Amino acid sequence: MVLILLGAALWPARANTPVPASLPLAQILALMEHHDQIQQEGLKHYSAVRHYHVEYQGLANLEAQMEVEVNFNAATGKTFRIVSQSGSKILGEKVLKRAMDSEKEASEDRGGTALTPENYRFQLQGSESVDGRPAYILSVEPLKESKFLYRGKIWVDATDFAVSKIEAAPAKNPSFWISRTLIRYTSAKTGDFWLPQRSVSESKIRIGGAAVLAIDYGTYQINLK
Repeated sequence: MVLILLGAALWPARANTPVPASLPLAQILALMEHHDQIQQEGLKHYSAVRHYHVEYQGLANLEAQMEVEVNFNAATGKTFRIVSQSGSKILGEKVLKRAMDSEKEASEDRGGTALTPENYRFQLQGSESVDGRPAYILSVEPLKESKFLYRGKIWVDATDFAVSKIEAAPAKNPSFWISRTLIRYTSAKTGDFWLPQRSVSESKIRIGGAAVLAIDYGTYQINLK
C-alpha cells in the first residue's frame, strides 16, 4: 500500500516531465534558440570567482593556476581580473591568460559561435539522464573551420532546452604543437539561468606528453537589474 501511494504521489511530477527524443530535431533546435534568446534578454549581470588550473606532463612536469574574478554585463560584455596566480609563468601566460582572451573574443561574436543551423549540422542521437534530468543527445558538425566551433556531442536539457553537457573537439586545431584536444563541459542551473559549471580540455602535445586545462566556474552572484 505504501508503494502504491508513493507511486501515486510521484506520478504527476513524472507525467509533466518531457519524454526524451519525443520531439523532432527541428523543434528541439527551435526551442534551443528560444531558450538562448530568453536567457540573453533576462541575464543582465553576474559575477563569480573562477579557478583555472593547467598541468603538463611530458618532457617536464609543469603546472600553473589562477583565481580570476569574472564580471558579466549585458551592455558591455565580460571583464576578467586576476586575483592570484602561481606556478609556471610560461603556462600562465601561454595557456591560462590565452584561455581568458579567447573566451572574451568568442563572447563578442555571438552569431559566429552560437549553436545554430547557420554554424552547425545537427543529428539527433538519442537521450539519457544528465544529473537526474532527461536530455536529448545531438551530434554537432561545424559548417566552417573556426577555433570557436567544435565537433562532437551535446546534451540538451529536455525541459529547459539549455545545453547541459558537451563532449567535443575543436573544429580547428588551436596550435601546430597540439595533435588532439578533447573538451568536456558541463553547465548547471542557477536560479532561472543555465551557466557554465566546469570545463576540462585534454590535449596531446606533438613533442610528447599531454596537458590538461581545467576551469571551475565558481559560485555565481546574479543581478537582474
